[in-house]
Amino acid sequence: MSDSIKSGNRKQDWPDNYRKAAEKAKDSRIRAFYQAGCPDPQTPIKEVPLVALDFETTGLDADRHSIISVGLVPFTLGGIQLGKAWHQIVRPQLPLQQDTVTIHGITHSEIEHAPDLADVLDTLFQHLNGRIPVVHYRNIERPFLNTALQWRLKEQLRFPVIDTMAIEAHLHPNRNPSRWQQLMGKQPISIRLADSRTRYGLPHYAGHNALIDAIATAELFQAQVQHHFSSDTPIGDLWV
Repeated sequence: MSDSIKSGNRKQDWPDNYRKAAEKAKDSRIRAFYQAGCPDPQTPIKEVPLVALDFETTGLDADRHSIISVGLVPFTLGGIQLGKAWHQIVRPQLPLQQDTVTIHGITHSEIEHAPDLADVLDTLFQHLNGRIPVVHYRNIERPFLNTALQWRLKEQLRFPVIDTMAIEAHLHPNRNPSRWQQLMGKQPISIRLADSRTRYGLPHYAGHNALIDAIATAELFQAQVQHHFSSDTPIGDLWV
């Protein structure tokens, strides 16, 4: 993978970072996450346990908005483990806004008796431990999870992710045509989840449900590897 994908990780020794973080972690769940370990960057992607992860949130700013639902599904290049998928609506710290309800479809009545994220952290970590998260747009899942953990546990997580949107951005560096190209009829290339899936002939799924989007992300990554990489590609070439 090119420097544009790996530049943020050239100085990161994730396995060593995990070992050091496990020694410093105060919360037992944070400690167990790090103790579960991180694969060596040279490990072929076909040997790495993965988990597709998606959050629905009340907005895009992790400092002002909250997670409202979690969807995840464990998978490998060989298959998606739908029987182990997990979806959970959680109660946000701030009231819902009508414009976000329109997007994710989660209503006030659904969150009235929903648990706080703190109440389901054990289950969340059971799914995350020992796996590399795969997301579509890492600026949601990592910062929102860290803000939530900082608020509740006074600790954060540092971990690599595979970002299917970043992969599409790398594959289509000239996706935004110049003004002249636009006048000549060239259309921009969207790297949104649904549009990216269309390029690989994947079926259309209704968006903005955390579990459906997690499954869609897992399928997209499998297609990306099949078309552009190899099952023997080192995981360190793909994570960011």
